[in-house]
Amino acid sequence: MKWINFFHLYQLANADSYVIEEATEESYKHIAEVLEQNPRAKITMNITGCLVLRWRQLGYNELIGRFKKLVAQGQVELVGSAAYHSLLPLIPQKEIKKQIEEDINILKDNFGKDIQLNGFFFPEMAYGKEAARIVKKYGFEWAILDEISYNGRLGQVDHDKVYLDKASGLKIVFRSRKYSSCYFPSFFKDNPDISGTIITGTDGELYGLRHKDNSKHWQKLLKRDDLETETISEFISEHKKTTSTDLVPSSWESAEEELKEGNSYYLWHHKGNEIQDKIWELADLAYKTVEKYEKDGNYNWARWHLVRGLASCTFWWASAKDFTPIFGPYAWNPDQVERGINELVRAIRSLDDVKTREAKIEAEKLYLDIKHLVWEKHWTYYWKRSEE
Repeated sequence: MKWINFFHLYQLANADSYVIEEATEESYKHIAEVLEQNPRAKITMNITGCLVLRWRQLGYNELIGRFKKLVAQGQVELVGSAAYHSLLPLIPQKEIKKQIEEDINILKDNFGKDIQLNGFFFPEMAYGKEAARIVKKYGFEWAILDEISYNGRLGQVDHDKVYLDKASGLKIVFRSRKYSSCYFPSFFKDNPDISGTIITGTDGELYGLRHKDNSKHWQKLLKRDDLETETISEFISEHKKTTSTDLVPSSWESAEEELKEGNSYYLWHHKGNEIQDKIWELADLAYKTVEKYEKDGNYNWARWHLVRGLASCTFWWASAKDFTPIFGPYAWNPDQVERGINELVRAIRSLDDVKTREAKIEAEKLYLDIKHLVWEKHWTYYWKRSEE
């Protein structure tokens, strides 16, 4: 069996320190340790730029050094992404470029100027044609996507093949939804006859924080002589021939019915979700206002807030989708939504130019509207429903 394993390591740029520390201690250090103990093991990994910055702030310099060594040894392949985890198909192209550039700079500053960033991770594996074209222009050669992006249906992909996106020219490797929706090492233990190429792509927190592998199934799997692990670039290099395809705008959690109904990014902008509509209205106002006043003395501070508000989590936590069957939470959290909109309104508040007065007042009204909608829905619909 060949196992191509992809990890996504990310925490909100403005997350509470204890949240980042918990994920780091339970999962990220665990991943580094297992790889160090198994020098034949190889993985591909996205460490989002904003997480690296928080690691530096919280004193995790040693962990950065350990991953840097693993990269140098060829066990870890790092990929590019958006520095603050915005959903790229839904933000302006200028902002896509800024976040890609900042992510590249952060990775090179921390893991070595000469590291090769051949691949790209679209936050949430959210593919869009225009975003993909921009990614290709930065020199990235490939991207990993969920298999549903192939044609809008699950179970249609040959995971032994490398595909080519007609729209952008990016080579595409598709993760298996089935094997990525479980803790694969334990799944393999119960299904030892699995063979062929297995491609998984998961949040790094699955390994340690969300799933306690007390029996060390991952370590045992990596020690098997009949297991081969590769980075995605190594896998692609073995496949000179590619299969061209027109990809479907979608994400790694898209459902077939959602795509049929035209909801490509259901979790972040679902048709009919009034709260998400309002948040995007505030986000659009914040972005346009901040960029209009880029010569403002407080521009850098305004952008500091803006990029944190544009993180995909701001919108995700307003979707109310149930993820408990796949090691995830119920996607409703008014505190997290409020955290995001606080950043968006503060982006406009931060600007010093007197000409921003009208935008400031409009933003405050939107901000209050969203807060009212969120908390009214929470107290009337979600709070203690299970106890009634």
